[in-house]
Amino acid sequence: MHGLVRDGQGQKMSKTKGNVVDPVETLETMGTDALRLSLVTGVTPGQDVPLSMEKVQANRNFANKLWNTARFIVMGLQELPADERQAFAVTKPMDAAELATLPLPERWIISRCHALVGEVTGQLAAYEFGPAGQSIYAFLWDEYADWYIEISKKRMGDPEAEKQARRTLVYVLDSCLRLLHPFMPFITEELWQRLPHDGKSLMIAPWPQMDDEAALPSDADALARFASVQALVRSVRNARAEYRVEAHKKVAATVVAPPPLLEVLTAEAEAVAMLARVGDGDLTLNPSATPDNAVEIVVEQGLVAFLPLDGLVDAKKERARLGKQQAKLAADAEKLAARLGSAGFADKAPPAVVDKAKQELADLNEQLAQIDKSLAELPPE
Repeated sequence: MHGLVRDGQGQKMSKTKGNVVDPVETLETMGTDALRLSLVTGVTPGQDVPLSMEKVQANRNFANKLWNTARFIVMGLQELPADERQAFAVTKPMDAAELATLPLPERWIISRCHALVGEVTGQLAAYEFGPAGQSIYAFLWDEYADWYIEISKKRMGDPEAEKQARRTLVYVLDSCLRLLHPFMPFITEELWQRLPHDGKSLMIAPWPQMDDEAALPSDADALARFASVQALVRSVRNARAEYRVEAHKKVAATVVAPPPLLEVLTAEAEAVAMLARVGDGDLTLNPSATPDNAVEIVVEQGLVAFLPLDGLVDAKKERARLGKQQAKLAADAEKLAARLGSAGFADKAPPAVVDKAKQELADLNEQLAQIDKSLAELPPE
């Protein structure tokens, strides 16, 4: 199945080198499942397995993330009567008819979950254990936890939306626990027992998709539309980072979108605002006129966001910061220009050194031009 287990640098473990990983100590500090996942996902048929403590620690963090995710779901279900809670138990894969009745984020995450089931099933059948484990890891962390769980929090309070969200939360996590069980048997069994479930043990629960079963249903339209929503959120987040907006500070945003996407953004405005860190009531969709003195972000064809500059930056602080940076760059450029202008340097230095200095001066001048532009775009104090 695999070759030697080597250290993180690919060297053979040796007491002399001091690079031996003590499995007992690792199990006690990082957990059995974290070590198991690290070893299994490092498997490439015919190749040695590199094992670093950084990788084991990352998988321990993943186990913690998985535990907290399940805890959030279970705590939300505790307030329900036992029969209502048990009704969320997953007894069979969701069909296309039920999928079509759900709102966009729910259709998106279930479609992505169904795609994951097919992908992992195929990878395991081909003995591609590493890619299979990495696929589950990425989905649970990057899509389920970072996107859908955050959106689901905005569903609570509306009885019908809350029921759909809880059903989706349990369904997707249950499916992922079944996929992840061969890799992390202990934590997945423990969490599955805490969720509403049907059966005695996850170890003997049905696989989400049998080898001879048709592909699970997916909603291509939901995948495409939610991808646009994600692109919008990421663009606003990137703009916040570029303008160094403090994490706790919320901004205003005006969004122009084509009719099909406008309907989605209107329905999910609260969730979009929360994910993009836009203030309550500060998300404006398809206004009669776009705002002046705003950063324009072209997300994709027909989808554009405008972020007012006065909400993004503290003009006084930003002007002071850019002024200091401008003064330093100007001083460096002046020294470099004087060096290039001196006869001794130009005549005696090797051509490669002169060319490098000229390139550095061009880079400094380009940075200065960008700062001048940024200063000019700042709103008045």
